Amino acid sequence: MDRRAALRGLGACVSLPLLEAMLPSALRAAPSQFKPLAKSPKAQPRAIFCYVPNGVNILEWMPKEAGKGYALSPTLDVLAEHRAEFSVLTGLGHPASEGGHSGADTWLTGAKLNGTPGKDYANSISADQIMAEKHGAETRLPSLELADGSGTGSAGHSHTLAFNRNGIPLPAENSPQRVFERLFVPQDAGSRAATLKRYAEKKSILDSIREDAKRLNGQLGQRDQQKMDEYFTSVRETERRVERMEDWVDVPKPEVDQTGLQLGSQPGNGHDRPMWVDVMLELSYLAFLTDTTRVITFEWSREAGGYGGGGENHHELSHHGGDAGMLKSLAKIDRFHLERLGRFLSFLKATDEEGRPMLDSTMVMFGSGMNSGERGEHSPKNLPLIVAGGAGLGLRHGQHLAHDPEKHPPLSNVLLTMIQKMGVENDAFQDATGTLTGLA
Repeated sequence: MDRRAALRGLGACVSLPLLEAMLPSALRAAPSQFKPLAKSPKAQPRAIFCYVPNGVNILEWMPKEAGKGYALSPTLDVLAEHRAEFSVLTGLGHPASEGGHSGADTWLTGAKLNGTPGKDYANSISADQIMAEKHGAETRLPSLELADGSGTGSAGHSHTLAFNRNGIPLPAENSPQRVFERLFVPQDAGSRAATLKRYAEKKSILDSIREDAKRLNGQLGQRDQQKMDEYFTSVRETERRVERMEDWVDVPKPEVDQTGLQLGSQPGNGHDRPMWVDVMLELSYLAFLTDTTRVITFEWSREAGGYGGGGENHHELSHHGGDAGMLKSLAKIDRFHLERLGRFLSFLKATDEEGRPMLDSTMVMFGSGMNSGERGEHSPKNLPLIVAGGAGLGLRHGQHLAHDPEKHPPLSNVLLTMIQKMGVENDAFQDATGTLTGLA
C-alpha cells in the first residue's frame, strides 16, 4: 500500500497513520526464529543486568506471601516455568540515591549523585565494572553495554548502566546490526591495518595530552589538582583500553551464523519493540556462549521513555495516579517484559554446559531503579527486582525474599553478593552491609 494513501469522502481527505501494509516487506520485523545451541564449550561465571524504566504496577507484581512457598503474583506468573531458577526480592532500595528517573544512573552504583561538594552530579563505579576488571583480561570485550539509546545519554537520564571508577558513563550500543558486526564479523587485512593505525593515533594524542596536562598541573591550586588527578586516571584507563584492543586485533572473532537474528529491528519503532528486545538478548546469549564477554548491561529503555509490546507509551502509563485502566495497561507492559526475560532464561536452560544448564553459571538481574507506587509516585523504595540463574555459582532460588521498605538492607547487598559470586574478592561495595541473607 502507498504510504500516501488517504480516506476521501464528501470533499474531505484524511491521511492514514503508518500501517504495516505500507512498509516494504523486507523491513517488516517478524517474530524471531533464532534457536539456542545445544552445548556451550566451557562454563564461565557470567552476569547480565537487565533494566526496565518507570517502575511497575507494584499491586500486581508483589507476591502476598514470603519464603519458599509463596504464590506467584499475577504479573510474575508469566515466569512460572522458571520458578525454581529465580528469586523475587522486594522491599529493597538504595538509601542514598534519589530515585525517580535517575534510577538507571544509580541502579548498579548506589551513589548519591549530588553527594560530592561542588558537584550537581557525581556517580561512582558500577557493580558490573568491578566484575569486568576481574574477567576482562580473558575476553575480547571486558564488558558489553546495550540500550535502546546509543551513547551515554545525559546526567539523570542515562543511556547506560555502566560507570567506570571515576563515575564516567560507558557508552551503549542500540543497533543489533552494529553489535553483531562488532562481536562476530571478521576484519580483512586492510581493515585490521586501518584499525591499528587508529589505535596508534589515539595513543599519540593521549601522550600529547598527558604531557600538556602535567605542565598545567603545576600552576593549579589543590582542588584543581584533585580534578586533574581524576583526569589523569581517565587518560590512563583509556590507554589501557587501547592496548587491550590492540592485543585482540589479530585474534579471530568467533564464527556465528546470523540466520534467524532480526538484526534490522529498531528500538524506537513500537512495532519492532518485541523483536528488538529479543534480538539484543539473543546477541547477549551468543556473546556469553562464545566467551566474547562475561559481563553485560542492558537498559531496555531509558527512564521517562519506553514502549510496551504493542507500542504503548510506558512512561505515560507510569504516571497512572491510581487509575484502574492505566494500571491494567502498565501490568500488561510488565508481563511483556517478563515474557522476553523468560525466553532468554529458556535459552540459557536449553544449552548444556559441562553437564549443567548454562543458566547455572549465568547470573541474571532484572528490575527497575524506581517504583511507580500505588498512585504513580516515582519512589526509590521497594524496587521491583528479580535475580535468576547462578545456581552453580552458589545462588539460591525458588523463593520470595521480602523486606520492610522502610527498614531494609541496601540493594548494594545484592550487588556485593553477585560481585563475590563472580570470583571477585571484595568485602565492600558502596553502602553494602554484607551479602544479602538468603540469596546465597
